[in-house]
Amino acid sequence: MSRAVANRKNGIEPHLALVAVQIIFGTWPIVGKVALRALPSTGLVAIRVAGAAAAFFLLLRLRGRLVIPRRSDLARLALYSLLGVVLNQFLYVKGLALSTAVNAALLSTTIPVFTLLVSTFLGYEKFTTRAAVGTLVAAAGVVYLIDPLRADFSGDKTIGNFLLVANTVAYGAYIAVSQDVFRRYGALAAMTWVFLFGCLACVPVGGYYLSQVPPQPLGWTIWLAVAYIILVPTVGAYYLNAWALERVAPSTVAVYIYLQPLVAFAVAPLVLGASERWGMRNWVAAAFIFAGVAIVTLRSRSRVMEEVAEHPDAL
Repeated sequence: MSRAVANRKNGIEPHLALVAVQIIFGTWPIVGKVALRALPSTGLVAIRVAGAAAAFFLLLRLRGRLVIPRRSDLARLALYSLLGVVLNQFLYVKGLALSTAVNAALLSTTIPVFTLLVSTFLGYEKFTTRAAVGTLVAAAGVVYLIDPLRADFSGDKTIGNFLLVANTVAYGAYIAVSQDVFRRYGALAAMTWVFLFGCLACVPVGGYYLSQVPPQPLGWTIWLAVAYIILVPTVGAYYLNAWALERVAPSTVAVYIYLQPLVAFAVAPLVLGASERWGMRNWVAAAFIFAGVAIVTLRSRSRVMEEVAEHPDAL
């Protein structure tokens, strides 16, 4: 079966998975704030990565034997772990602590740009007019939603903003380069190795900072928050993202990131009250964001249909 036909059969499922990923990623910082009341940021990263590695390993063992990748692929998986787990986690959490949520939402819109640039540079994708237009339309919606005039890029926030930008570069590159290995080994096996490699860096560093925290009993709220962070926005979201990356182009995966600020704005009124209610700005931004996602998605699907039309015998 050709790659075109395989993509065609995937239908809407990868896109539903990507929407679920953004809903999860858009809500986890709220729970993360609860956990950070009692845990240092690096310590939370260590717990999150170690817990996710254990969960992925257990799931993989329940489904069959542990697949040992080739030596060259182990090196690739170590690189993907560095980009998508180690740098992504440490840079984002520390950057968020030093900067503001508004700046973090604004700067996250650059992830699809870096994904597309890296994919184009490596020859994985062509930089088409439709892809560029879709990216710009979705980005315009996010920028309009969060209002850059409210963003604080001065004073002590500068280092935090720099770390957030570095995070978007690392995560964009991770999305761009990891598709091939995920397709060959499957999302579950690949993510297991990515997080196992991530433990090698995150656990020693985070464990050191955890040891500096005076012992104190953690309430059930903190434990529930930690469990949620490990199981939902880490195991669940990373797996769904990798599963979708097996089936659609990296630029399509990346453009869905524009939904995260929209989700955050939707959840904020439930947590913060009437001051965060939706207004006309939210609805206009939503229209732009979904339009941008649709443009990039239609680009991928139209290309698949063209390939099927050119090679009908592949059916």
